[in-house]
Amino acid sequence: MVAKQRIRMANEKHSKNITQRGNVAKTLRPQEEKYPVGPWLLALFVFVVCGSAVLQSVSMLLISCSWVYGFRI
Repeated sequence: MVAKQRIRMANEKHSKNITQRGNVAKTLRPQEEKYPVGPWLLALFVFVVCGSAVLQSVSMLLISCSWVYGFRI
């Protein structure tokens, strides 16, 4: 008796798939969003890009100060 009830519940659950031929999802569970890049790799990329921008700005500032005030680095 329990097996018949289980089969009936499964049939009711998947009955809508009969009318959606070719458009049925592979799973009924909700899928998580997958990111192509992990958070650590993204953080490393941001650190490298921002760090290089800061170093470039400091370098340009020092070069411009040495030109204006006439001292060498």
